[in-house]
Amino acid sequence: MKKLLTGMLALMLGAAALSGCSGGNNTNTDTDAAGGGDTGKKVKLTAIMTKHPLTQEFSKMQWLQEAEERAGVEIEWQEVTADWDQKKGTLLASGDIPDLIVGVNSITDADFSQFPGLFEDMTGLIKDYGPNVQAMFDAKPETKVIATQLDGKIYGLPKYQRFWPETTTRQFINQKWLDNLGLQMPTNWDELFDVLKAFKDEDANGNGDKNDEIPMDFAPTGTVAFGAFMPTVLMGSEGITLTDNSGLGYFVEDGKVKNFFTDERYKTLVAFLNKCFSAGLINPEVFTQDYTKYQSVARGNGETAAVGFTWGWEVTDRVGNTLAPQYASMSPLKVSADSTSKISWSYDYNSLNYGVNAVQMSAQSKHKEAAMKFINELYDPTVSMQVLFGSLGTNIGDNGDGSYSILPPADAAMDPGTWKWTSSWADNGAMYIADSLKLTLGTDMQSVGSQTEPLKAALDGINKDTDVLPSMFIKYSAADNNTMSLNNTGMMSLALSKWSQWITKGGIDAEWDDYVKNIGKTGVDKNIEIIQKYYDDYKKNQ
Repeated sequence: MKKLLTGMLALMLGAAALSGCSGGNNTNTDTDAAGGGDTGKKVKLTAIMTKHPLTQEFSKMQWLQEAEERAGVEIEWQEVTADWDQKKGTLLASGDIPDLIVGVNSITDADFSQFPGLFEDMTGLIKDYGPNVQAMFDAKPETKVIATQLDGKIYGLPKYQRFWPETTTRQFINQKWLDNLGLQMPTNWDELFDVLKAFKDEDANGNGDKNDEIPMDFAPTGTVAFGAFMPTVLMGSEGITLTDNSGLGYFVEDGKVKNFFTDERYKTLVAFLNKCFSAGLINPEVFTQDYTKYQSVARGNGETAAVGFTWGWEVTDRVGNTLAPQYASMSPLKVSADSTSKISWSYDYNSLNYGVNAVQMSAQSKHKEAAMKFINELYDPTVSMQVLFGSLGTNIGDNGDGSYSILPPADAAMDPGTWKWTSSWADNGAMYIADSLKLTLGTDMQSVGSQTEPLKAALDGINKDTDVLPSMFIKYSAADNNTMSLNNTGMMSLALSKWSQWITKGGIDAEWDDYVKNIGKTGVDKNIEIIQKYYDDYKKNQ
């Protein structure tokens, strides 16, 4: 599960390559009233998808070729694996986009507001050519809420994938290292620091080299927002409940919208991380490595682990099959032994099981009916199963009785999570996994439950009515979307630069007051005011 990071870690092709796949350059003018029309020719479409760096070329995905065949289309894909958020503006500003853009929240509601007329309102197309999409709306009315703008139009379709737990991020520590050094499982930040110090100073992995252990490692920071598998979850030790990772800092506490970038509890966290970094306890490449490196480093060398304490989706996904037995899933930590703060965690159920704007269509597309027919294929539950896990026969077994089972990786050395992300669109795709679909999950998804157990008390203690921000169910006006987008850009530019600077070089105590004033100048208070108004309205109408 490298979701969401998904959002955050994806690659953008150069502007020239992007313009080459635009809808405006689509020269096929055959009728698409019946897919390829009476001519029997396939309708040619262009598309961009933001995919995970591990994901194989689309030409190797059998399910995708079959979906295109059934829809009577041939799609020229541009596969984007990094820097999408940095380059997207150039593409949208050109006004010349491909027929389809795929990838959860690769296009945002703010983009719809900023670039009116660029994206097709799919409402009528869904009625005429999207029965699978309509079936999702009927069975899961909340998906239509996610899709529908305030003006009643539908520019982006959501996803629903059903099986995922309440949180993205689990906390892992190398139990074998603890045992090797005679250490107890840490229960608070102070004890964690002492354990990490021992991991650094002693030969924790037992290979005779005291200098090859990485006590702590966490996922790369996004270019425009924070994501999963990051130490921001430690703010749960101070009572802050992140929602869907709270990538832009917004959270709800007792029904009040706040932003942790100006919260003293964030300052406390950053000071602790600087203490760890200054002591050599955090991977020195933590702010320069990409996600693939983050994963590969944790796989170690054979049975010799490299990382002591980290965050991830599932243990085999994080450290691989060989090293997984060495690690234990941890409970949330207190700040200190005498802390009385209520313990919380990141509550991510909505973003894990639903997704906003998984697929969009260009308003300038010459083949809207054919494009909708292809989209409809993606939302067939059996196809959606393959969007998420890979093709039937290779990744999914048909049990012959109307039920299916996720197959183990063809390469026994590969963990199931990597297998999924390598084989298909996985969590980045547009899909509808119907509740009626009978599917036996793979070993990684089966084990996620047990690995979440240490977090259960914290998750159960979250007040879902007053401490969870239901972001994807709230739609803003175009004016408010534009205001918040502009303010967030300025806020995140400052916050992200200070995050890395303060952790690696220190200085947060001396700079904090001026920093808070400067964050305020970006308009964060105005954004909080806007979000609070819509949040209150949403709660009243529930």
